[in-house]
Amino acid sequence: MQVFLGCVGRIHRPGKHSAINDQQTGIQLGTTRNSRTGTGKYSTVKIKAVLFDLDGTLLDTLDDIADAANQVLADRGLKIHDREAYRWFIGDGARILVTRALPEDRRSEGDVDNCLAAFKDQYGRNWHHKTQPYEGITRLVAMLQSAGTKMAVVSNKPHAFTETCCRRFFPDLPFDFILGQQEGRPVKPDPYQALQAATHLRMPPSDCLFLGDSGVDMETARRAGMFPVGALWGFRRRDELETAGAAACIKHPLDLLKWMDD
Repeated sequence: MQVFLGCVGRIHRPGKHSAINDQQTGIQLGTTRNSRTGTGKYSTVKIKAVLFDLDGTLLDTLDDIADAANQVLADRGLKIHDREAYRWFIGDGARILVTRALPEDRRSEGDVDNCLAAFKDQYGRNWHHKTQPYEGITRLVAMLQSAGTKMAVVSNKPHAFTETCCRRFFPDLPFDFILGQQEGRPVKPDPYQALQAATHLRMPPSDCLFLGDSGVDMETARRAGMFPVGALWGFRRRDELETAGAAACIKHPLDLLKWMDD
């Protein structure tokens, strides 16, 4: 294993770089994929790598994030939010999440700093209580790995949490590169993280598919010159994904394989 900028990367992985057939789904993994309409910028795209968002795409982290943030609010006598509200708070990094959760009159820099530190402590101790991979994700990742498809995770979650989550729920670490939010580095929708991933995967951005569940992810993919695919099982709705530029939206993780048909 090699470490790049504090991120996990591997030079070699098991699995041949050839198409595989899945008898149950009848889907073949290849390199050429077509957009939903068959026209426009993404009408023919060769996919050799997949970049995943983490929260809302690979992992359902909503309950643990909501519980941690609500505990911070409750400890300060502030109104807590229901679980669904956090769907709209998540996606732009921990600081923005905390800011959105706080009442408008409690959003001074000092208040946010204090609550952000408390949130990181609370979430750092309880992040794995309810979090699980979405149905079909583990199988998708395994099939892509077997097909020799390069994979990366890019997230606005703090980098340490991003690595910890990947190691916990994907213990064989099938990802070639992992990058979360780092102090002083741009976060999504800036294309920095996605382009860093493409560089370390040694892939041109145009050969990369970006799977995410938010408009931020779709904008990131577009700005990086990658193929944007929206995950409808995640935190946000189809209209947000399509408005932000999703070339396709899928309802189940294994649907991604259809977009990689030969």
